[in-house]
Amino acid sequence: MKLSHSFTKTLRDAPKDESARSAQYLIRAGFVHKELAGVYDYLPLGLRTLNKVENIIREELDKIGCEEVRMSALQSPDTWKKTGRWSDQKVDIWFKTELSAGGELGLAPTHEEPMTNMLKTYIKSYKDLPLYVYQFQTKFRNELRAKSGIMRTREFLMKDLYSFSADEDSHNNFYHKVEDAYKTIYQRVGLGDCTYQTFASGGIFSKFSHEFQTEIPVGEDTIYYNKDKSIVLNEEVKLPEVLEELGVQEEDLESTRAAEVGNIFTLKYKYSEPLGLTFNDQAGKEQTVFMGCYGIGVSRVMGVVAEKYADDKGLVWPEEIAPYYMYIIPIGEEGTKIATELEAQFPDLILLDDRNMRPGEKFADADLMGIPHRIVISDKTLAEEKVEQTYRQTGEQKLLTLNDLTAILSGYEKDH
Repeated sequence: MKLSHSFTKTLRDAPKDESARSAQYLIRAGFVHKELAGVYDYLPLGLRTLNKVENIIREELDKIGCEEVRMSALQSPDTWKKTGRWSDQKVDIWFKTELSAGGELGLAPTHEEPMTNMLKTYIKSYKDLPLYVYQFQTKFRNELRAKSGIMRTREFLMKDLYSFSADEDSHNNFYHKVEDAYKTIYQRVGLGDCTYQTFASGGIFSKFSHEFQTEIPVGEDTIYYNKDKSIVLNEEVKLPEVLEELGVQEEDLESTRAAEVGNIFTLKYKYSEPLGLTFNDQAGKEQTVFMGCYGIGVSRVMGVVAEKYADDKGLVWPEEIAPYYMYIIPIGEEGTKIATELEAQFPDLILLDDRNMRPGEKFADADLMGIPHRIVISDKTLAEEKVEQTYRQTGEQKLLTLNDLTAILSGYEKDH
């Protein structure tokens, strides 16, 4: 990508209505555009990063046997009334609209009901189970307060996965696979060392559910952990009886702020029973399907990564989800010629700053955008057959030969 061909531009001033550092940088760097409170457009750079987070999640779910679908966002009240969740008293975050021909529709905040109802067509026998179905879908939630940029919004991209099993043992086996898959996902997006699987309230479904919480100062949640962080729990379950069951003393716990980046629930028969999702077992007897659900806010993960790693100069992206691998700044006629040739050879890895601007402005934009590696190709260094590389995360600088640079790009392309 050549920056001179992009319609987006970096902004020097932070938006006055955004308090989160990540939101300010994402807007200033041209990754997102704010439509209104809690609603954002994803611009070319932001969309590339969002898609990379999505693809990592997809790859890890496919490895454990999940199938991808795309459900509708518009929802009929009929299915939801069977579980009681069409009621605004039970679910107070619905966006609903009146049809011109009469009747009412809603924009789905989640998809337990429609997914369960849809699978009544396809699950008939124990031979059809287990089944694991997921989607990436835009969700709509009428949050009272939308804040922290893309970390809490009213319209957001979510991965929701649902499991359908013949019994609890089969469900538990898959549940543990999802736990492992989530840990791999967070490791790959750059949050592995600061994200913890926490005990959370299971509500009426089970004693516990689990959340995945990333430690960041601006997080909305408080989590508690023991000395070696082998037990981490949410504030809502820090109760005497829970601590006793987990074998920890309250005085041994420390707290920190964190942002939720995923959750997993054992649903049991909460949705399958009222919606009539059943199967015939090996004896021909009708049984109710045992369910679980597993969510990750894709856009929220992107926002948390942006918040976690940003510094006083701008964004700092981990390599796997950065929109590009290298930000190349050419200086001089020969530098421009070589940079253009490299961009043509590795278009998916290089963001070429070929704009008619001073080098200092380009350096500032490179820091703001947070691309992992900045390469300066100037006539001065080319006289020694070298280019200058700066690693965004540490500021480390070194000189490379052109052959070294090409080999690095070729190797990265091959591995990814």
